Amino acid sequence: QVQLVESGGGLVQDGGSLRLSCVASRIAFASKAMGWYRQATGKQREFVAGISSGHYTTYADSVTGRFTISRDNAKNAVYLQMDNLKVDDTATYYCAVGRGLSTKLGFESWGQGTQVTVSS
Repeated sequence: QVQLVESGGGLVQDGGSLRLSCVASRIAFASKAMGWYRQATGKQREFVAGISSGHYTTYADSVTGRFTISRDNAKNAVYLQMDNLKVDDTATYYCAVGRGLSTKLGFESWGQGTQVTVSS
């Protein structure tokens, strides 16, 4: 069974930065797309960013230009660098494993999440 462990969440002021990390185990990490989702209180979970096995990246419009997703296959890790954070970014952030090489195939497993809170 896939294991995903997220870390790096916390409380930050509007305009600040955070870097989320996710370490995966029990998967062929290098051959999987990886992604980040988030869910704010009272809202549905939404896609934030994804990275294919070939390091092609895709972002939600709301975070483009502010967030950067990256991966380190040697460490089975995926990261989300979040800059210029806004109050609307407040949510629980979840790491996700893709169904295949490409983010276009969707995601099938999620971690437990890490809380990000942005204060004004």
